Amino acid sequence: MNQDRFALEHYESQLNDFDPAIRAHALEELMALARDGEVPFAPLMDAANMHCHTFFSFNAYGHSPTSLAWLAKRRGFKAVGIVDFDVLDAVDEFLDVCELIGVRGSAGIETRVFIPEFADREINSPGEPGVCYHMGIGFAKTAVPDSAAPILDDLRQRASRRNRDIVFRVNRYLDPVALDYERDIVPLTPAGNPTERHIVAAYIQAAGKRLDHLGAFWSDRLGVPADQIEALLNDVPKFQNLVRSKLMKQGGVGYVRPGAETFPTVEQFHSLITACGALPCAAWLDGTSAGEQAIEELLTLLVGKGVVTFNIVPDRNWNISDPEAKQVKLRNLYQVVELAQALDLPLNVGTEMNSYGQKLIDTFETVELAPVREAFLDGAHFIYGHTALQRAAGLGYLSAWAEAHLPTRRERNAFYTRVGYQLTPGRPGRLGITADWTPGDILGKVGKG
Repeated sequence: MNQDRFALEHYESQLNDFDPAIRAHALEELMALARDGEVPFAPLMDAANMHCHTFFSFNAYGHSPTSLAWLAKRRGFKAVGIVDFDVLDAVDEFLDVCELIGVRGSAGIETRVFIPEFADREINSPGEPGVCYHMGIGFAKTAVPDSAAPILDDLRQRASRRNRDIVFRVNRYLDPVALDYERDIVPLTPAGNPTERHIVAAYIQAAGKRLDHLGAFWSDRLGVPADQIEALLNDVPKFQNLVRSKLMKQGGVGYVRPGAETFPTVEQFHSLITACGALPCAAWLDGTSAGEQAIEELLTLLVGKGVVTFNIVPDRNWNISDPEAKQVKLRNLYQVVELAQALDLPLNVGTEMNSYGQKLIDTFETVELAPVREAFLDGAHFIYGHTALQRAAGLGYLSAWAEAHLPTRRERNAFYTRVGYQLTPGRPGRLGITADWTPGDILGKVGKG
């Protein structure tokens, strides 16, 4: 291996260090290698991943915000977006790096909310009626207004309480394997925001260090034959998913059935999102639950509460081995995209990357995604256009400027999508845009780069 190749791999690995100073230094070195022509960049592709979790919540491949931006640059993503559970810790770093290296970027947050109008129907959180994964996208910075800070703090505190309750319950069940939350789990994250997946990994690691007969132990605790456990112990993704499903999901010892008070309401979450100038975003699973089979009713309700965008994870809707299930979910996908367009909801699509085996980017060129590919790309450029103008001059989709100049949702969608396509990625502040400009002025300017 030549010296430059070694340096490239070394510094790319350092992009995922928990120390932000090490990440920043590694990026400087990589940019120097790029200027010297030592970094192979893939050609720009017509595909985007607008839903990637960073290691500030959980990324299955360990990616930091900086690393995800660099990944997009190296692989030729048309655009890339981050979404973390319950925190906005990654926003500044990610968007700053995207602007520095010339990548279209967006940033968001995800949590679970309770929807009382659907209290008796499962939506997109399996086995949990009324509970719904929900998002905000298009944040321009990590800091939030003072009015919204208590809501963000509450999200973090709710997540911590749920995690501690899980650990308390699972510790008793897995004895003699037990964890101390502060000592064993919190350090697995850079900013003290562990998730269920961190907890699972910590238990598996602890058992491996403390026990000699792992097959027998996990067979007993999970209720799975020992030969099956032995076959899975070396398959990290599958084994982690098994442990999580058996211990922490419905029916497991660590599971507590959520209720109306477990998660915030849609209105509470939206007040945080809109106070930051970001966009409330509904989220789709696959259309097979009772709630999603009533998707027009659900989306109409959520639009009335302020939703303006719609998130889809495409791979789970078409890349399915069972032909019958694939046909059902693919038909559901086409129908929900059509509905979203009728409701003027731009799409935010991506792979998540918070579970092992999930793709780095969706394969937009497949036959199955051909009918919705243009809508996916338009959505990616829309959210970038909003993000760029919000960061440059506070002229995002929900701004008073947008309401005055672009009164209908359809007009706004078309404008921010055009901005996203026309604006060369980089620092949007360089354009000198102000609130005195008209939409035509902005389009004329960004069209010139």
